[in-house]
Amino acid sequence: MTTDSAPVTSPEAEETQKLDTARKELRKERERVLIHMPVDIRSASLVVLAVFASIFTLRWAAAVFIPLMLSVMGTYALAPLVDRLERWRLPRALGAALILLSIAGAVGWTGYSLSGSAAQLVDSLPVAAQKLRVAMVRGPRDNNSALDTVQQAAAQLEQATQAAPMQGGRRGATRVIIERPPFNVRDYLWSGTVGLAGAVGQLTLVAFLTFFALCSGNTFRRKLVKITGNSLEKKKITVHVLDDITGNIQRYLLVQIFTSALVGLATGLAFWSLGLANAAVWGILAGVTNLIPYVGSIVVMGASALVAFLQFNSIEMALLIGGTSLVIHTLIGNLLTPWLTSKTSRMNPVAVFVGVIFWGWLWGIWGLLLGIPIMMVVKAICDRVEDLQPIGELLGD
Repeated sequence: MTTDSAPVTSPEAEETQKLDTARKELRKERERVLIHMPVDIRSASLVVLAVFASIFTLRWAAAVFIPLMLSVMGTYALAPLVDRLERWRLPRALGAALILLSIAGAVGWTGYSLSGSAAQLVDSLPVAAQKLRVAMVRGPRDNNSALDTVQQAAAQLEQATQAAPMQGGRRGATRVIIERPPFNVRDYLWSGTVGLAGAVGQLTLVAFLTFFALCSGNTFRRKLVKITGNSLEKKKITVHVLDDITGNIQRYLLVQIFTSALVGLATGLAFWSLGLANAAVWGILAGVTNLIPYVGSIVVMGASALVAFLQFNSIEMALLIGGTSLVIHTLIGNLLTPWLTSKTSRMNPVAVFVGVIFWGWLWGIWGLLLGIPIMMVVKAICDRVEDLQPIGELLGD
């Protein structure tokens, strides 16, 4: 009678078997890494090249993309008004034309009514800058100090040296004096006219693009949903992305209009109470420049301080006016506006700040104005696309 018994293994054999198994697993892991790693590197390289190519294209074709983005912003801002007029049985094309003409007329009337004050303000800026420079150099001193005496003596010696003939110099040497060309007003007028004509052409292009986009209504929306494919899931994702983009941009525009109006009203009232001339012009300028993050507040602060110094002939009043403007922009434009924007769009303030810096570098002033809406569009797309959700999470709050 025989009985089957399990083979008896020693502890050394078990340890050897475990070591062989670990070596096999390590070898498989190395083979798997060596197989997949080149593919990952190649994909990352393609992504980096695509990103740099996109940045170069956006910078190179800025003259095309900037009016296009401005027209998109105008379309999102005016579409609710056109829809309401359409519900009142007014043709869509007529409603869009009526709204655009009303905006152009309001801007033209406001500019014409404030042109005199604005011209006085612009003319006073160089005089204010000159007076401020003289005041900073001389200071509040009445008597000449020892340093001023030495400076005057050095200037007199320099004039005497230049007037005296050269003694012991090289014979036959000719002294050459390079004079600057005289100031030619025509050159500045020509460059300014060309710049103004270019700006008018850009605004006209934006107006026509906005008009055609408003007339089309939901045509492009339906086309985008249609070209996504026959899958119902893809169509739903496209609809959700478009709804998110529309909602985010409209909320952003409402926040910008509210905060800009608040900045303009507060600046005008504060400057009027302090006795600064043309307070209404300063209020409108502060409200408009508030749309440009960070740069607008610096422009208004510096210009208002110069004009205040010219009017009151006092550095203390200049600092008070400039400090008032800075406090208003800081509290409303740089604190309240980013907070409301982050709440309405659910975006990370750090990501918003970095995005504004990037688009400002790419497109200048227009990039500062359009940077946040573009970031909202990117986030809305990344939140709905599974492969891009990490980017949306990075941009979110």
